[in-house]
Amino acid sequence: MRIIPIASGKGGVGKSLVSANLGIAFAQAGQRVVLADLDLGASNLHLVLGHQAPQMGIGTFLNNKKADFEDIIIDTDVRGLRFIPGDNEIPGTANLSIIQRKALVKQLLLLKNETDILILDLGAGTHQSILDFFLLSNQGIIVSAPVVTAVLNAYVFLKNAVFRIMFNSFSKGSPACAYLEKARKDGAGYKKLYIPKMMPYIKKIDPASYEKFNGRMEHMFPRLIMNMIDDPKNADVAMKIRRSCEEYLDLKLEHLGIIYRDVIQDTALASRLPITLYKPQSILSQAIYRIADKIMQSPEDNYTPDDKQIDDSFQEAELEAELDFDSKMEYVEDLLHSGALSQGDLIETVKSQQLEISKLKKENNFIKLKLTKALQQGFKVQ
Repeated sequence: MRIIPIASGKGGVGKSLVSANLGIAFAQAGQRVVLADLDLGASNLHLVLGHQAPQMGIGTFLNNKKADFEDIIIDTDVRGLRFIPGDNEIPGTANLSIIQRKALVKQLLLLKNETDILILDLGAGTHQSILDFFLLSNQGIIVSAPVVTAVLNAYVFLKNAVFRIMFNSFSKGSPACAYLEKARKDGAGYKKLYIPKMMPYIKKIDPASYEKFNGRMEHMFPRLIMNMIDDPKNADVAMKIRRSCEEYLDLKLEHLGIIYRDVIQDTALASRLPITLYKPQSILSQAIYRIADKIMQSPEDNYTPDDKQIDDSFQEAELEAELDFDSKMEYVEDLLHSGALSQGDLIETVKSQQLEISKLKKENNFIKLKLTKALQQGFKVQ
């Protein structure tokens, strides 16, 4: 069973849209798929699938000892796709205890005999539970968008995932664990802790812990999807995440591809249909199918891409951004001529994009201001 955790460092980047439609694409390709809504406390994946609010979900299983896990698994209208709802009605569901987390993981892994692909739609943020679910696979997917906050949060999420692996690798009381705890306190968190600088020293003081961590990291190859882009230039943002991961985390990141923002998505949601069912020929749907094909064509969990394959994945994503943009322009013209998209819709879309651009400018100015102040403080200290 291939496990595909899908996370985002920030909410609102279309993670659930990607999760649901990838599940449909896999099922349409003949795979037996289970889609689990693990965005506990803010579960809304059923809306993307077009389902009514479920009466039972993961919260029911975790809070009712008599509940059978099989009873909360729902058949969808898509052949081969089953759905496990989350729960935002039961207080405390978002903050799982260790016992609850282990119980849930155990039940999910028991699905392996009747499931080819298990998709975990995770919550936004870096809660310990989210990180542990993400690390059930060496090839978890991080979804981001071309806005500064989304990019920063995607990197922060991956950084926390690496440090989670580190904590799991260093046994309590070991020299490496003591060093990490001291470094964390001295650095007021993990903001100034960079893996390439830390590991040579850890290797020196605690070779066993170093080997355990390094052995896990050798197979850790998360994948990136850049969603909600409007222009081919937006695809370049992915390189910033890649460079930060390689420079500060010593982590290789593979690019699965880009997805353009599509005005038809809102219409699909209003029609209570996933975009891949509502408009399978749309630019967004075709991007989903392309990404699903890449995942199915790659080997499973122990797949280790080399540097050339990683470089190729980023170059391919840039090319796809250019080609999809041209197709998008033709697609918009077709929608206008067919009457599916009115001029009013187009005007609203342009307005929303202008607001997004204005927001981006404000975010960039804010970051420039922080960098300027930081540089000034640095000169004063010197």
